[in-house]
Amino acid sequence: MTGTSDKVVHALQMADEASSVRHMFVRDLVLECLIGVYKHEKRKPQRVQINVDLAILEDGRPFLDKLGDVVDYETLTDRIRAMVASGHVSLVETLAERIAEICLLDERVHAARVRVEKLDIFPDAAGAGVEIERTR
Repeated sequence: MTGTSDKVVHALQMADEASSVRHMFVRDLVLECLIGVYKHEKRKPQRVQINVDLAILEDGRPFLDKLGDVVDYETLTDRIRAMVASGHVSLVETLAERIAEICLLDERVHAARVRVEKLDIFPDAAGAGVEIERTR
């Protein structure tokens, strides 16, 4: 692979000045969520932990210390919270896909890596879940 897609994949691991890629992230966002396929999971919320990594291509303009010039992680987390609160989801995979869609709403975001974990699903495991990566 060559070109922008190589730059974006690399950017999810770290920021890359040569490619003008900024790495923005939200770590360990824990929310109550109605999630699961079993009857008991449809009635009682479960804790999920969400991690988001975004590759943002910079436009080359000088950085002016203005919120409008960057992807706002508060807006992003508010959208994720609202979506999680909107109703039951059967699969962590579905939740991860919906979060990736939210991340890609901002045209400056060229790739999103989303990790969703159910924290209380197994008594002998810290979590179980899925990680996906979506690009433009």
